[in-house]
Amino acid sequence: MNADSHTPAGVRLASRSGQFAQPTAGCAPGFIQANMMIVPQAQAFDFLLFCQRNPKACPLVEVLGPGQLEPACAPGANIATDLPGYRVYRDGVFAEERADISALWQGNFVTFLIGCSFSFESAVMQAGIPLRHVEQGRNVAMYRTNLACTPAGIFQGPMVVSMRPIKSRDVAKVVEVSGRFPLAHGTPVHIGNPEAIGIHDLAQPDYGDAVEILADEIPVFWACGVTPQAVAQASCLPLCITHAPGKMFVTDILG
Repeated sequence: MNADSHTPAGVRLASRSGQFAQPTAGCAPGFIQANMMIVPQAQAFDFLLFCQRNPKACPLVEVLGPGQLEPACAPGANIATDLPGYRVYRDGVFAEERADISALWQGNFVTFLIGCSFSFESAVMQAGIPLRHVEQGRNVAMYRTNLACTPAGIFQGPMVVSMRPIKSRDVAKVVEVSGRFPLAHGTPVHIGNPEAIGIHDLAQPDYGDAVEILADEIPVFWACGVTPQAVAQASCLPLCITHAPGKMFVTDILG
C-alpha cells in the first residue's frame, strides 16, 4: 500500500491518475468509504425508494443531482475518475470493467453513494480484533445470499454480504463496534452457519477473495453495498455503472 492510500484525497487523486487500482480496504483509516451506483434519471426515484426500503444493505451517504460529478462529501472530487475501478452493466449483464467512466458520462446520470463496511474496519482493528483480508492485502469475501431485498419499482433481488472470520471470543465485541457505524451497514445480518443464508462454499465467493477460516473462528456476515450490482442483474436494468467490488469512493467524512 503506497503513501497515497493514507488520506481520502490521496486515494482519489491516485485513482484519477491511474496509479491506484487496488481494493481500498485499510485505506484512509477513519474516513467513510462508499459504494457507488449510477442510474439514468428515469430509474433514480425507484432506486432511491429501494435504498430507503433496504437501509441495511444500502445506507445512503449522498445522492448527487442529474449529471453532477462533484459530491458534497468530497469537494473537488470527480465521480467519473476518482474510484480505483468501475463496472458497467447493460440489460442486467456485466459488460465491462473500466478505470475511468468519463467517456460514458451522460447528463441524466444520478449517482448514489452508499456506505461501506470498510469504514468500520479501523475501529475493529483498534479494538484488538484482527481482520485477515486487511492483513493479507486482499479484497474482502462477498457472497450472494437467499435473503431477498424489499423490491421497489423495477429493483428486486438478493442481498449480498461481506464475510470476516472472527475469533469466537471477539464476536460480541465486533458486533458492538460495527454497530456504531450505521452508515457502514452497522451490526452483522448473520453469524455462523453460512448455509442458512444460502452460501454453500465459503471458499468460492461471488466477489472478492476467499480467506482462511481457522478452527477457533466464526464467519460473521454484514450486509454489503455490492447488493445493487446483484439487483441490477436480477432486475435486468438497461444501464447502470457501479464501483468495482472492493474499490470504493473514499469520502472526506470522518466515521
